[in-house]
Amino acid sequence: MENKKNILILTGSPRKGGNSDMLADAFINGLETNGHTVVKFNAGKKKIAGCIACNKCFSKGNACIFNDDFNELAPLMENSDMIVLITPLYWFTFPAQIKAALDKIYSLLVGKREIKIKESMLIVCAETDDMTDFDGIVRSYELINRYMDWEDCGKLLIPEVSHIGDILKTDALQKAEELGKTIT
Repeated sequence: MENKKNILILTGSPRKGGNSDMLADAFINGLETNGHTVVKFNAGKKKIAGCIACNKCFSKGNACIFNDDFNELAPLMENSDMIVLITPLYWFTFPAQIKAALDKIYSLLVGKREIKIKESMLIVCAETDDMTDFDGIVRSYELINRYMDWEDCGKLLIPEVSHIGDILKTDALQKAEELGKTIT
């Protein structure tokens, strides 16, 4: 019998219906064919302030003493087996919206909270046609994995998509869905 997982999809684009949003939906379709429980959290549409390293995490019950949307995300991180980061590439790395969410993982560490996440994946699309432009986000992702002791289950990097719908001119949505089906 296959192992069903709780999978957190953390997206970074503020643009609903954009290329990375479509990638997330295609990937989720693939995951759901295997019966996984999937939660999509769109950090790009949430209000998450940057971490100020006050170290007061969980001192008032919530992950962050500042009442922002990370307090919705923290329990999802605690209870997910896998995290998948799906985002556009901004200035060679993560957009500020998803970066703020990633930075606040710190609160779970300070609060000595158990994080069930053991696996991760990275799916990124970008306007660029130069694959070396992905090096910054890939390296950041790899360092996060190493620090958190997460197993990298794969990366999908899609170049040459900028305008809404450009992704439809590629085979990336099919690749994302197929990648989702590989998670067992």
